[in-house]
Amino acid sequence: MKICKVTQETIGEVVPLFNAYREFYGQSSDLQQAEQFIQERVMGGESTIFLTYLEEKPVGFAQLFPVFSSVAMKRAFLLNDLFVAEQARKQGIAQSLMEQCYAYCQQEGARYMMLETARDNVQAQKLYEKMGMTVDETVYYYSIYW
Repeated sequence: MKICKVTQETIGEVVPLFNAYREFYGQSSDLQQAEQFIQERVMGGESTIFLTYLEEKPVGFAQLFPVFSSVAMKRAFLLNDLFVAEQARKQGIAQSLMEQCYAYCQQEGARYMMLETARDNVQAQKLYEKMGMTVDETVYYYSIYW
C-alpha cells in the first residue's frame, strides 16, 4: 500500500474514485464535473487529497479542507471525504488514510480535525472511534441547504 498527495499530474487518478464516492451518496455519475471540481480544489490550494494505491492501482482517497479556529487562532481541518473502492475494503486502507490525515494535520500545526458522517454509517463510526475520535456532544451544528 502506498499513499501519495494528489498533484496536478495525478488528479486523473482520483477522479473515478471521487465520482464513485458521490454515487455512493446518491448523486449521478459525472466524471467531467468531478474532474473539474477536483482540479479547482487542488490547483487553488483549497484542499489536500491523499490517494492510496494497492499494486499501483488507485483504490481510496481522503480529502481535507482547511478551516480555522478563531478561539485557538490556528488552522483546523475538515475531513470531508473518505472513500475506499468496494473491492479494496477491509484491508486497512481507510485507517491508513486516516493516519495520513492525522499526520498531515499535526504537521500543519492544526488545532483539530473534524468530520461528519451519517447516523446510519455504523461501519465508518467504528473506525473513527477506533482512531480516537469522539462525538462532540458539547455543541450543536446548524446548517441550511440550497
